[in-house]
Amino acid sequence: MTLKWIKGRQGTGYDKLPLIISRRFKFDSYILRFPVGTSIPTHKDPVALGRHFRLNIILKRPKSGGEFKCEQTIIDWPRVKLFRPDKYAHCVSEVSGSNRYVLSVGWLRPELP
Repeated sequence: MTLKWIKGRQGTGYDKLPLIISRRFKFDSYILRFPVGTSIPTHKDPVALGRHFRLNIILKRPKSGGEFKCEQTIIDWPRVKLFRPDKYAHCVSEVSGSNRYVLSVGWLRPELP
């Protein structure tokens, strides 16, 4: 398998490097690259069934900006963010000075009865 950067789905200039995508286990993993000048607007990532979780580990901070904001997080440490992108609005402020890199791991869990 050849690794190749693809454009992020928000259309704001960030890139994704797919590492693992499993439809069977409802799991994915990417390296996200945020070049200077990119951001992600406030949004939610709805899912048809289940609960969506995402763990973001900041590998390289930019010189300024690139701040992750979320209405509510499960873990909110300086370099580690665990949150529910399907349930809570989240965004990334504009990156400046240098690129930002994030390891992003997501998975879907079934709804609890």
